[in-house]
Amino acid sequence: MDPVMTIPELHAFLAEVFPQVCDQFAVEEITEDGIVVRLKVGEEHLRPGGTVSGPSMFGLADVSVYLAVLSRIGPKALAVTTNCSIDFMRKPAAATDLIAHCKLLKLGRVLAVGDALMFSDGGASPVARATLTYSIPPK
Repeated sequence: MDPVMTIPELHAFLAEVFPQVCDQFAVEEITEDGIVVRLKVGEEHLRPGGTVSGPSMFGLADVSVYLAVLSRIGPKALAVTTNCSIDFMRKPAAATDLIAHCKLLKLGRVLAVGDALMFSDGGASPVARATLTYSIPPK
């Protein structure tokens, strides 16, 4: 399915609906089957030991799949997460942005399923992988 929202439109929508976190994320690319999103890692994302916290990585995965879905169906604020499974595979680099490469696996009328593979910026090995399911509101 071709994108129906552009990167600037996704940023504007996120700023309108989620102003509390919109400055933490940046859509880098809308791909053929998903999206690439950056978490701008700041002090608030770090846990003791100087690594990015699990909740921050979950947030990146969740926002990535949400924006991937919206990029295909348009601005539906009430699309909600119904399931998430996340595997933390290795410690992210300290004070380094995280990049999520998200792929939509299914985009139906009622449900969407996406995978997000997360990397420390510049890293070759993923630090986490998440699969999320979203409920899409009726038209």
